[in-house]
Amino acid sequence: MGGMIPLSDASRQTRTPRVVTVAIIVLNFLVFGLELTGGEAFVRQWALIPAAIIGGHHWTTIVTSMFMHAGWLHIIGNMVYLWAFGPEIEDTMGSIPYLAFYLISGIVAFVAQIAADPHSTIPNLGASGAIAGVMGAFLVTYPADRIKTVILLGWFLRITFVPAVLLIGFWFVIQFVSQFLSISDVRTEGVAYVAHVCGFIFGAVTARTFERFAGRSRWST
Repeated sequence: MGGMIPLSDASRQTRTPRVVTVAIIVLNFLVFGLELTGGEAFVRQWALIPAAIIGGHHWTTIVTSMFMHAGWLHIIGNMVYLWAFGPEIEDTMGSIPYLAFYLISGIVAFVAQIAADPHSTIPNLGASGAIAGVMGAFLVTYPADRIKTVILLGWFLRITFVPAVLLIGFWFVIQFVSQFLSISDVRTEGVAYVAHVCGFIFGAVTARTFERFAGRSRWST
């Protein structure tokens, strides 16, 4: 068993407070608390169920589901990734465009997952699609930045610095290959790889647009 856990961008400091990123993280944990107390009934009410969406019901769950998680490891893992990459993208885009970008990334990711398995009655939930969008934006904006990263190889643990293009690129390849291998069953292992891949692609493709809209494009010369 092994893996890489990003901690922070070691190449730059943000110029503005991480207000939106912190607010998103806090909201995710608050909703997770409601899940723990509300149980299965809460999940069934607010998580996205593709068959229900196709039937024209519970459309609001396309948004509410991106603030829900399946367990402690799920939410902690997602929030660690968001904390590692979100502040720099918030700083680049500006708070309001960044919030819109985050939400739209999540919506695009869930719509893709619905299209992949429209008749599923299994609840879909998690911030992964939206965070994948943030990672896609980070990849095209700061590919050479060094990311402080925990490297896990069995019992071996080391903190080192990995170029964003390698770390995020490796993550994307894993998601893409996992989806390809599970093409006959998009619900394999309960992971929405389609949402991850499509959220990431959306983020990478639209990052310049949101940055220019904010008047802070890193692409200007």
